[in-house]
Order: sequence, then structure tokens, then C-alpha cells
Amino acid sequence: MIHWLQAPKSSTVAAYVECYWLIEKKPGAQSFQFPKLNPDPCAHLIISPDDQAYHYDKAGASDSGKGCHLIFPHLQTFQLDHVKPFIHLGVKFRIGALYSIEVPGCTHPLLDYIEPMNLSDLIKQPSLDASELLKSARESANDCCKLLDSVLSPWLLSFKQDRYSALTYKAVELLGATPISELGNKLHCAQRTLERTFNKVTGMTLKQCQSMNKLEALLEYLYQRNTDDIDWVEIAYQFGFSDQPHLIRYLKSQLGLTPHSYAKERNLTIDAYGGISQHEFK
Repeated sequence: MIHWLQAPKSSTVAAYVECYWLIEKKPGAQSFQFPKLNPDPCAHLIISPDDQAYHYDKAGASDSGKGCHLIFPHLQTFQLDHVKPFIHLGVKFRIGALYSIEVPGCTHPLLDYIEPMNLSDLIKQPSLDASELLKSARESANDCCKLLDSVLSPWLLSFKQDRYSALTYKAVELLGATPISELGNKLHCAQRTLERTFNKVTGMTLKQCQSMNKLEALLEYLYQRNTDDIDWVEIAYQFGFSDQPHLIRYLKSQLGLTPHSYAKERNLTIDAYGGISQHEFK
């Protein structure tokens, strides 16, 4: 299994993109065949070979296709089909970035949605070949990041961020350390204005986004610990839950699993392919 994650070096790209990542499952590799993808407030552009199939199961429905595709922000947990070998080169966009970016055939905002993407049409570079990017990703993470920066910069320069996206980005930066009810005062605007702006840009509420960010941090924390070392009472306190039953309800609503069931199964993508905290690549 090959995997890496790095932040873009270009300031133009970094205004819209949080990081690049690579996961490759080679023939004979042992890993979860049907890992689950936890809810995520960020969109991901998945760059894959044209003939490589993908399949996502979600709440009684499914999305299937081949090649490159865009995973929109999703409040649901998706189950993936990773039975066969695959390679995914990912572009993780910042929360709310798609508000400013033109995506062919899509009307913003979209949530819980998978859209097939012709990479050259999306980035407006007719000569762009996904296989060149994938080859670079396999050979050198640094070289691939430079190549992605050079490919994405001209495309992203054609878009503008307005006052709504600017306010949303500021709210996202404060969301982890500031109670939602205090964000309006912090950002010198009415709380109702902030809530409506955030929903306009992201398609989500501040509370939904905060909950998904908390889940990501919690899963990263659990990934770094053995099952026998997990103290759920301590975790509930550390992550701001009122008590252990509150944590149980939260995980069940987000993942469909109780803490005990998750600790036993460890069946999310972070468990299958590893996790890297944000501070490790920024």
C-alpha cells in the first residue's frame, strides 16, 4: 500500500485546496474490502485511470462509474468497494471552495453526491492526461505536488472569492475553538447573517460542519491508539461531550456504530489506509 499526503506550495492553489493525497492498493495487498468513508465537509477530486471502476453505497442508494470523479461534501457515511487493486490521487478542497469554482453540469451547493468528471474539461486543459499525474504520484510525492500546482494554478486563477466566501473561510478558522453562538461577535457581523452566509457557501450549517470536524479529530485520535488503551469516558471529556452516553449517540448518528462496535471493527478508511494529522503537513 502506497500513500502520502502533502499541502500545495502555490498560494493560488492553497486558497482553494487543503491538500493532495495518494492511495494505491496493489495486487495481493491485504486490506479492508469494503471500508467506510466518514462524513466530510470537504469535496475531493479523485484522479484515477479511465478504466478503473468506483462504487459508493450510501443510505439505500449507490453511485458507480469509471475514472475521475468528484466527491462532494457529504453528511452521510459512504461504503466503498475496494476489493480490486486501485489507485486514487486526490485533491482535497477547502470547506466551501466549490462555491467559487465552476464545476461543469453541477449547481452549487450539492451534498452527498458523486459526479463523474472529465479531468481535462474540468480544468480546461485539453491536453491534460491523468496517467501522467498518476505516474508522477507513484514516483515522487514532491514532484507530483509541483505538477499539480502547475496544472491547477491557471484554472483556479480564473475564479474569484467574494465577501460570502471570505466570511465563511474566517468562520471555518474559528469553528474549532469558538462556540458557534459567539462567532458572529468574533467576526463583527450578525449571527443570523453568518449562519445564512455559511449555508449559502457550503450547503451546510455551522453545527453540521463543526460536528464533522470533531469526528475527524476523534477518529485520528482513536487511530493512534490500541483498542485496549481507549478510555471512552476520558475521550468524551476530552472532545467536549457532556458524558459517555452523549458520545455514544454522536458516533451512532455519524457512523451508524456505537463506540464499542467501532473499536472492534475499525472499518473506516483511516483504519484501512492510515491517517495523517493536519499539523503534520501544514
